[in-house]
Amino acid sequence: MNTVAAEHAPLPATPAASGNEALAIADLQAWYGESHILHKVGLTVGRGEVVTLLGRNGSGRTTTLRAIMGLTGTRRGSIRINGTETIAMRTYKIAHLGVGYCPEERGIFSSLSAEENLLLPPSVSKTEQGMSLDEIYAMFPNLAERKQSQGTRLSGGEQQMLAVARILRTGARLLLLDEISEGLAPVIVQTLARMILTLKAKGYTIVMVEQNFRFAAPLADRFYVMEHGRIVEAFAAAELEAKTPTLHTLLGV
Repeated sequence: MNTVAAEHAPLPATPAASGNEALAIADLQAWYGESHILHKVGLTVGRGEVVTLLGRNGSGRTTTLRAIMGLTGTRRGSIRINGTETIAMRTYKIAHLGVGYCPEERGIFSSLSAEENLLLPPSVSKTEQGMSLDEIYAMFPNLAERKQSQGTRLSGGEQQMLAVARILRTGARLLLLDEISEGLAPVIVQTLARMILTLKAKGYTIVMVEQNFRFAAPLADRFYVMEHGRIVEAFAAAELEAKTPTLHTLLGV
């Protein structure tokens, strides 16, 4: 670990609980086979918050999202979703707690049209209805225009919109978004930023993994910085300017 990270090693694993957490992680460890990736990660996300995980490639951010969904190998520690302990749960049961995961690889069904992709997801919540097609098309006009186009004929940006839109159809209220802005044209990135703000206004809880700091900075309420599978910094949006020198060192931004 570099000297900056070492200075912040005593960082508390998780902020004091408020009782309003959509997600509370404590002492989380995760492995892929024999590779120990996460080392006692701790973080909390309040209901209705947007929280961004920052860090260089290989720092453990994506593994954290996958561990929340039960998609890593071995997991130890605690992951509470709306107060329910999920560390021993299967992935489908975690999803049914109202969690939607949008992986970096998107997973579009290329042989189906955009609208057919949107009609596939089942409801994962007993209490929340997913967005209607009309609501989806109002949020993503590009998808309305291309709803009959096959997945293979959609642009990268349209595929990303479709990947996010699918989880909004399920009724999930805790969204885990992995690098949704990566490699996209600025106009598409702006559309995704407006989407995040719209969902936040509707009370969704969002955890984002982002390499594009300029995209994430104006959207998030709080930030966690990861390095070598550990949280090495945690700060609120109001502290962003003061933390910029540290972020330059840790992230190279």
